[in-house]
Amino acid sequence: MAPVGLYHRLKSYYSKEPREIPPAISTQSAAALSILFTVVYVLPFYLSKATRPSPTLSRDAPSVIRARIRAVTSACIICSIAVLLIIFRVGKATVPEALHLLGWWPVDVLAVLRTLLLCIILFAGPLFEAGFAEGRLKQWMRGTPLVETLSSWTGWRNYVAGPVTEELVFRSLLIPLHLLAKMTPGRIVFLTPLYFGIAHVHHFYEFTLTHPEAPVLLALVRSLVQFTYTSLFGFFAAFVFLRTGSVYAAIAAHSFCNWMGLPRFWGRVGVQAGVPISPPGTKRDDERAATESPGAVRDGRLGIAWTVVYYLLLIAGAFGFYQQFWLLTQGSAALVQFQRGK
Repeated sequence: MAPVGLYHRLKSYYSKEPREIPPAISTQSAAALSILFTVVYVLPFYLSKATRPSPTLSRDAPSVIRARIRAVTSACIICSIAVLLIIFRVGKATVPEALHLLGWWPVDVLAVLRTLLLCIILFAGPLFEAGFAEGRLKQWMRGTPLVETLSSWTGWRNYVAGPVTEELVFRSLLIPLHLLAKMTPGRIVFLTPLYFGIAHVHHFYEFTLTHPEAPVLLALVRSLVQFTYTSLFGFFAAFVFLRTGSVYAAIAAHSFCNWMGLPRFWGRVGVQAGVPISPPGTKRDDERAATESPGAVRDGRLGIAWTVVYYLLLIAGAFGFYQQFWLLTQGSAALVQFQRGK
């Protein structure tokens, strides 16, 4: 059953003729809490020897991954309690209303499936390359890559712990704060992902630490590119969260995009490895390679037709994503109503 009190008050905030209802918290408070939660999420990585990378201890070491997962889990619990207290005390919400605002309840399975379908459409080209050109379709059908991936700490971090904790903090907790501050949906979509992007800037330090031979300019460009695509993904995830009212849809999209990585934008299928930069949540390109099954075609034996089909599917996927974006991001528990085309 849909929550009533707080939900209807939020609807009145964003209606065409809003009532004179003041925001529950100020925009400055929402921004300050967002910064605080970002720090609480990232800072523990550097407070302990168990989580802090060094020239002799990689951030990909299983011990570091386990310690970091424990740290971000604790951060999520602390931040969730803080937001719930704000929603209960300041927002005057009931338990169902609070869970709805966080995107935890109700669970809209169809919204999750529609979001995944939208991502599949977008990645039609890369799915063709990996599944058919590189021959991984049979392995996918057997579930072999899933078992191999989740049996490693790197895979568990990239496709489970990372997406769950990041979407919990940067979507499920930050967005409700901005809703309570009566910020417009458009501003929420384009503002809150910046915190998500900033949370990945610390990788510049880690990259220079573990790759001292790499030029500083290369590390800087790498970090700027990472900030760009994490923010772009954040725009999409924030929109999905608001339109579906489901943090699970955002988590599913995050895991899928991590698994796919950045698509190839140039080069011939079967010749190059693609773009050597990792997707949102996958921290380094070699991590993804470590969890993939061997046997990918890289020696150029494929005909040019494979490459033509790939790029046609890449364009068709982008067009299909644009065409189906509005339809496939709708959900029965939407937190706000967007006006299409505005």
